[in-house]
Amino acid sequence: MPSAQVSHGRGAFRRDRRPRRAHTGRVTGTNWAGNLTYRATVLHEPSSIDELVELVARTPRLRALGSRHSFNAIADTDAAQVSVGRLPVVVDVDETARTVTVSAGLRYGELVERLDQQGWALPNLASLPHISVAGAVATGTHGSGDRNGSLAAAVAAVQMVRPDGTLHEVRRGDADFEGSVVALGRLGVVTSLALDVVPAFEVRQDVFEHLPWAQVEEHFDEVTSAAYSVSMFTDWSETGPHQVWLKSRADQQAAPTELFGATPAAEGVHPLPGISAEFTTQQLGRSGRWWDRLPHFRLGYTPSDGDELQSEFLVPRAHALEAIAAVRALAPQVQRLLLVSEIRTIAGDDLWLSPAHSTDCVALHFTWRLDVPAVTAFLPTLDDALAPFAARPHWGKVFETTPERLLAAYPRLPDFRDLVDKADPERKLANELTESWLRP
Repeated sequence: MPSAQVSHGRGAFRRDRRPRRAHTGRVTGTNWAGNLTYRATVLHEPSSIDELVELVARTPRLRALGSRHSFNAIADTDAAQVSVGRLPVVVDVDETARTVTVSAGLRYGELVERLDQQGWALPNLASLPHISVAGAVATGTHGSGDRNGSLAAAVAAVQMVRPDGTLHEVRRGDADFEGSVVALGRLGVVTSLALDVVPAFEVRQDVFEHLPWAQVEEHFDEVTSAAYSVSMFTDWSETGPHQVWLKSRADQQAAPTELFGATPAAEGVHPLPGISAEFTTQQLGRSGRWWDRLPHFRLGYTPSDGDELQSEFLVPRAHALEAIAAVRALAPQVQRLLLVSEIRTIAGDDLWLSPAHSTDCVALHFTWRLDVPAVTAFLPTLDDALAPFAARPHWGKVFETTPERLLAAYPRLPDFRDLVDKADPERKLANELTESWLRP
């Protein structure tokens, strides 16, 4: 991974913060977690598409910067960064096509209420609403649910400014569409996306505690299908997941009253033991709007711990229990570094660089303590343990793997490289990290 300046994190549970804006001069911004200080010499924030087109055309090297909720150097550069967060806000519903066109820099938390007010919903949301639409899509970020695809799976069209300064749109069904959605910021600077929508709905959220591993192993499919969206939280101790969050659509199924011996939570809980549920979305079976239940965390607060690192690996569902067992075998090493892990399911899609490409998956997510040297040293061990199960690392989180394993996990990587070579022959939008993935 390219070197980057490491900085110490700030206090936990900060109110949601935005980095300072810099139009000229050196940019000293960090990513969301505070583990990375960007090396960019300038951050451009165009306020119109025309301004963005002109900027991209004349700038020799450029990387797009989203909501900074990546934990590796995917958005880093020693040249210029560009944010589309100041482009005009667009939330345009096409009821006939059942899509909504949204400005790329909009955060999901800023989109969902506008969409709900028009009677529509996104079919899935990530665990936190703080992330930008374009950034989440570009890295293959997802929510949860046996039949729910990733956030990228909802994309029906992408508009971007190509490296040569031309405005380009690719739509579902076009020849290059499946390679152009989860694109790591390498094909262009995305300006807007069209997303599939469904009629708005309500969700009830229930939490069960202390589900034994034996029940997970024996009833894995029943547990993950117990609600529209299911998340298991664990510290990998022998007692099993300490929480299972069930998000049930009010119009599809009744909320379960029991879960294989797990105990219904008597009060609201946070995934991290001992932390107030004030920062999480409403639980205890109280129904609410889809956008206020599908995420785990509320927009106004720092999600999870804040001072943390994250890794995530998606394995084909057929290997789920084997992969879980492999991590459990590493429990003493994992627990020394871990804040919490989450286990979720995601439906497969056709997008080349999606972690759920071509198969239904189970995601093993790790929220680490903000100890960069120790976590970095451990990541190859975790990669070794999960490699036999065709584990795919999440593009926006920290991981250490080999080029051979990355190619085995993402077999369309060479095809994506060909797309990049056509769109960006001068590698204007490249950085060290993405080049290491494409040209090891």
